Amino acid sequence: MANKQIQEALEWRYAVKKFDPNKKISDKDLNTLLESLKLAPSSYGIQPWKFLVVENPQVREELKPVSWNQSQITDASHQIVLLYRDTIDEAFVQKYINRVAEVRGAPLESLNGYKEMLINNVVKAPEEKIRTWSQRQAYIAMGFLLETAALLKIDTTPMEGFSPSDYDRILKLEGSGWKSIATVTLGYRHAEDSFQNLKKVRFSDDALIEYVK
Repeated sequence: MANKQIQEALEWRYAVKKFDPNKKISDKDLNTLLESLKLAPSSYGIQPWKFLVVENPQVREELKPVSWNQSQITDASHQIVLLYRDTIDEAFVQKYINRVAEVRGAPLESLNGYKEMLINNVVKAPEEKIRTWSQRQAYIAMGFLLETAALLKIDTTPMEGFSPSDYDRILKLEGSGWKSIATVTLGYRHAEDSFQNLKKVRFSDDALIEYVK
């Protein structure tokens, strides 16, 4: 039997098509949502991501036309853009190693083996392979955000329907090493959004889940 609270939250969640622009997420809940991104897992723990909370309404107005003119961009309480690291160099690895040493109180030299492993597996890997890997990490974080929001009864719309190059230009990411990959709008569903009344369509357990015994 599934945990009732989690089951109900996942059943309640859907990709909102129309947000109520008058309802805003509290600072407390926003902090919890951001913590879910921060605490999401990543391969090697290296966190090749960044999250932009777009608070400026004028910027969101600029983003709307390059987001297929979807109203969620401007009507939702908040918009978070997920970025991935386009290239990972030795300096980025060193920054992570320094953070490990700081948080865990470990001597830097004790992490040399781990650092070399990261350099060999990440820095020296083909750029396209690392780019794809980095993008996938961002989607792990997005999943954590969506479920946390559902548990808080905060609505979301995960979106890929936008022009990443235009987002990068508007958000002044060009040359930064960061690129946009997805965005999530968050807030509260409008009473007029008819999609909230539709039954969730999923394949049966038998079609989706198999047990290897």
